[in-house]
This record gives sequence, structure tokens and C-alpha cells, in this order.
Amino acid sequence: MALSRAQGVLDELKALFGPRALLSRAAKEVYRYDAILVGPEPLAVVLPESREEVAALVRLARRHGVVLVPRGAGSGLSGGAVPEEGSIVVAFTRMTRLEVDPHTQTAWAEPGVTTARVSEAARPYGLFYPPDPASYRTSTLGGNLAENAGGPLCFKYGVTGDYVLELEWVDDEGGIQRQGRAAYDLPGLLIGSEGTLGLVTGARLRLLPLPRHRAALLAHFPGVEPLAEAVSEAVASGAVPARMEFMDPACAGAVEDYLRMGLPRGRALLLVETDGEEADLVEEELSLVEASARRHGAEVVRAAGEAEAEALWRARRAVSPALGRIRPKRVNEDIAVPRSALPRVVREIEALGKAFGLVVVQFGHIGDGNLHPNILFDPRRESEEKVWELAHEIARVALRHGGVLSGEHGIGLMKRDFMLEAVDPETLGALHRVKEALDPLGLFNPGKVLP
Repeated sequence: MALSRAQGVLDELKALFGPRALLSRAAKEVYRYDAILVGPEPLAVVLPESREEVAALVRLARRHGVVLVPRGAGSGLSGGAVPEEGSIVVAFTRMTRLEVDPHTQTAWAEPGVTTARVSEAARPYGLFYPPDPASYRTSTLGGNLAENAGGPLCFKYGVTGDYVLELEWVDDEGGIQRQGRAAYDLPGLLIGSEGTLGLVTGARLRLLPLPRHRAALLAHFPGVEPLAEAVSEAVASGAVPARMEFMDPACAGAVEDYLRMGLPRGRALLLVETDGEEADLVEEELSLVEASARRHGAEVVRAAGEAEAEALWRARRAVSPALGRIRPKRVNEDIAVPRSALPRVVREIEALGKAFGLVVVQFGHIGDGNLHPNILFDPRRESEEKVWELAHEIARVALRHGGVLSGEHGIGLMKRDFMLEAVDPETLGALHRVKEALDPLGLFNPGKVLP
């Protein structure tokens, strides 16, 4: 961008947003990163506080031909929020209005509201918001909507998009749109589009009554393959637990090193929770899982009450910081495969890690086939090129077994080029036409998702 044109943009941003337009190199630096990748320095960062300010920013960008990169808390794992050179980052962390309506069992939330805050605000009314990504205390609703995020509860309760009744967004002309899930479901199109079709400014969310009863167990297996077989069998028998999470032995060992909570070493762990209105049904469902686990060589420990159950989930949420102690960097893969393919998929990924000579740990929402193989590495000693080659091979494992590239982390930059193998040319063409129809000038998060 020419200096004079760039200066004109910066002058307008200062006039519109004052100190909420971050222009200095030092102030902008943190906005180059998400949890995995780093991008070039943006032209500016803006922190709007209302939908009207977002609309004004879109109109400014349209006039000057400057692209906009939306951003929440920066906890994304696919590079979807890293900026392009010369772009304006739109950081939504100051748009935090949240209103709970217990009579309709809904909440209106702006994109900067953290995921955990929705359930915390609903709890006094006996309600909760099911989507619960591992980063739920820091991740924001806007980022969850962009990626259609899930979490441990998604097996039984569904993902973010299943709880959106109405969406508000700013379109490519700076108009403010608000629509429910009607005939042409534009909200459904924007959810999961990673900020490439418009800028979300609010959502009406569906809340659910808190279940009256919960029960949890920890099963530990000699390896990941029998664990996956037990999960497939339990689900086929009719079990639909609220949460069904796994950690391979390396992942479980890292968590134990981090928390020192007495987890068994050298074993693959399965964490399961059932819930519901009737205690007998909750117990029956957990017993189905326990029986399948024991048939596949597991030892099973029931959680004795809420405190022990919460300790199990604290272990699962500690995975990310625990893995950082093994290697300084990681690539967090995110694939989803049919449950029937789980045993073969986890076996093939284990073999790939050994063949590449890299540390690969596996964990994730195994109940719905959403796996998170993590490649851990030290760039001072291990080739990043080799790491990305392995990431591509792991994606190919998912595709070979009828799976998809992403269960909840999105395509972003990290998997953009993999789309050429995952989606046929005709479908890719249709996706490009959707982008051109809703964002003909390419203002919104260009270079992401579509190759």
C-alpha cells in the first residue's frame, strides 16, 4: 500500500476510534499471533465497542480497499486470525454485552463474551450453555462462531451452531443484518465461515436446563487402539454420554507430570460423563460404557461425587499447558472420522509419528470421532518442514477413512492447501462463488479457508 494512502487510512482510524485504534508497532505486535501461527504486521488494530462502529469500519475499509481480519481472544489453532500485511485487525474483545432471558431460556451475547461467561450467567436460573471448547475460559463467542467450535459436550449436545437462534452481522457494504434460522439460513452460512463472509456482532443463543444428575468414570487401557474399540462398541450399544474424552499414554503422562494428581502412567485414558433428569438412566448409560471398557482390557474407576468428577475434567483441560512442557512448539491437528474407523485411524497416526521420528500425542472428543493429534517439536533441533509434511499425512489419514479435515478448529491458513485434496473441484467452485456473492471485494479475512 502506498504511504500516502496508508496515512490517509490511519488518520481516519484515529478520528473514528481515538486510542482504540492501535497504530504503533509495539501495540500491534500481539495481534500478529494466534495459538499456532504468526503473520505479518498489520497496518492497524481496531477495538470497536458497538455494531455501529463495526459498520463504520467496514465502510472505511471499503472506501480505501483495505482488508479486515476479525479476531477474538487469539486462541485459535489454524491461523484463521493472523493478519495479512497491510490489513486492519478487528479485535472484538471490547464487545462484551451479555443478557440472559430465563423466561425464553435464551441469551443475547456480543462476540467478545467469553464462552464460560455465558454458562456462568445462566447458572443462577438453572440453565447452561453446552458448547465448551477446552479454552472456554478465554475463547470468545465470536471465535467459537467463526469455527463452529465444539468441546467435550458436543457428542451429546452438539456444537456452537446448534445453539444459535438468531445472528447479527455487518455485511460487505457496512449494513447491519439480523436474521433467524429461516428459509435461506444465512446465519448457518456465516457460522463456521471463519470470518470470511461478514463480521458477526451478536447472537441469540439457546440455553438448556442444567441436568439434575451426573456420573463419571475414568477407564485406563493398555493402549489407544483397545480404547477406541471400546468407544465404538459402547456407542453402538446405545450409550450417548455427555462427555467422552481420551488421552494417549504420552498425553496422560504429560498431564500427570503437570498436575501430580495420581493418573496411571503408561496407559491410555478414557474420561466419560453421563447426565440426565433420571438417576437410573444416567447410571445405566455409564454402566454400558464401563462394561465395554472392561471387555477391552480396561481398569475402571468411578468418580465418587462432583469433586472427583471435576478433577477428571481439570485433567482434560490441562492438556495444552502440559504438552508445552514436552516441546516448546506444537501443531495441533484436528480431524474427525467415523467412529467405526477410530481403531484404525489412531493406529495409523501412531505409526506415522514413529516413521517421521517426531513426538505425536493424541487426545480429543473420541465419542464423535473428533481427534486432536498433536505434533510436538523443538524448531532448534527438528525440521518444521518435516512437521508440516507429517500434518499433511495425518490429514490424509482422515480423508482415507471417510473423515474431514477439521472437527472444530477450522481450516484457516494451516489447512487451506489441504482443501484441494479434501473437496472436489466442482464443490470448491461453488464455495468460491459463495465468497464472491457475499464479499465481492474480498474485504473479509482473505487468504483463509479457500485455496
